[in-house]
Amino acid sequence: MIRKLAGISALLGLITVILGAFGAHSLKEKLDAEALKNFETGTRYMMYHILAILLIVNTGLIKEKSKIIISGFFLAGILFFSGSIFAISLDLVQAKQIWFVTPLGGLFFIIGWLISALSFFNFSDKN
Repeated sequence: MIRKLAGISALLGLITVILGAFGAHSLKEKLDAEALKNFETGTRYMMYHILAILLIVNTGLIKEKSKIIISGFFLAGILFFSGSIFAISLDLVQAKQIWFVTPLGGLFFIIGWLISALSFFNFSDKN
């Protein structure tokens, strides 16, 4: 499972770079400054959490069960937070239709970071 999480994260990293390039080059002419800024925020938070997953799954300081739980929260955060920002920025849906999705994604990120901190503090050598 850990290997799959690392592989999924690597593929998401690839997608994030493509999305970043798409935003910087193709969307510059199509989106207003605010929408482009929001799109970049979605991309940035996506990459931060992909890198965090890669760090978490490769550390020996957290138990495997915690790695899976943390990664799940970060992946859900990416889907809800970044995904909703992309959808709103690209005008695929109106913000008022999915107003609760972005903060829910942010909450998933927060929970993932909290579990990460607790897991590091509670680590025992009996993995």
